[in-house]
Amino acid sequence: MKLNLNKTQMVVASAILIAIVLGAAFLHHRAAQAVVAAASAASATNEAPINKAVIAGPGLVEPNSEDVQVGSELAGKLKQVLAEEGDVVKKGQVLAILVNDDYAAQVESSRAQVHQAEAAYQRILNGSRAQERGESAAAMRQAEAVEASARADWERRQKLFDAGVISREELDHYHRDFNIAEEQFEASQQHFHLIDDRQRDEDIASAKAQLENAHAQLDASQAIYAKTFMRAPFDGTILRKHHRTGESITNSSVTPDPVFTMGDIGGLRVRVDVDETDVGRVANGQRVYCTANAYGNQKFWGHVIRVAGQLGHKNVRTDEPNEKTDTKILETLVQLDPGVHLPVGLRVDAYIQTAQ
Repeated sequence: MKLNLNKTQMVVASAILIAIVLGAAFLHHRAAQAVVAAASAASATNEAPINKAVIAGPGLVEPNSEDVQVGSELAGKLKQVLAEEGDVVKKGQVLAILVNDDYAAQVESSRAQVHQAEAAYQRILNGSRAQERGESAAAMRQAEAVEASARADWERRQKLFDAGVISREELDHYHRDFNIAEEQFEASQQHFHLIDDRQRDEDIASAKAQLENAHAQLDASQAIYAKTFMRAPFDGTILRKHHRTGESITNSSVTPDPVFTMGDIGGLRVRVDVDETDVGRVANGQRVYCTANAYGNQKFWGHVIRVAGQLGHKNVRTDEPNEKTDTKILETLVQLDPGVHLPVGLRVDAYIQTAQ
């Protein structure tokens, strides 16, 4: 059947068709907006919430004194190792001894030199003994008598020679005897005056200097001998023993060779790596709790006691092959509350509360 539409009917049909097309486009636009909103909501749901009141970072447990490596200032072989891991030691306690027989012998030699120098100094101060002065005076008087006798013999021979009784050769013989006796008398006089006179100031000063030098040598040898005994620098606990009796150790400043690692574990601290993005929110006094995988959900509380003034590289490593090592961190020190007991060197997760 053929439809005959007039002009008015065609206009109405066109208007209806346009309205249907516009309505479909509007419904499609609203549906697209709903999809985008749903996707945004889903994305926001999957993101972890950011807690601006807490700063998280890895940390290492350490003793209050930090880890202190105890070694020797001298290289040598260990004669005795007297401490074991876990031992509680006192300041000054001997922990190990080097083979030191040669150093002990040097001390005894230096002590003998001191005794010798002291005797020489006292001899200079006191002068000669009365017996020595008496012996020297007797020798001088004897030489004087011999000289007088030789002089008399020579004078008598001189008169006989003048009278033509004796020869020149005999006269010269008595003259030589007189000269020898005269020289011996003069020598005995000089020796007596040397013993009897007061000691000179320069002799006393020289003897005193020799005595002081001997004492200095003794002090030096004793100081070296004392270095063969490794002593605890403070009250603490032996955390690690690195060498045993009979092993040799070095004292290289380039490659340290400690015998023990010790620390004061009467209190514990945690050294925390705070990421550079959070450094503006950490401060002394903030409360901190730490957790460790070995202790489940247990929390160990403390507070911030020191914040470094310079950024550095991270201290705590996870041993993951893809871990970034160039990350900048701010080293933060946390003092754990009294009564907290954790192994030294344990890796923990620290949570710093920046607001109550």
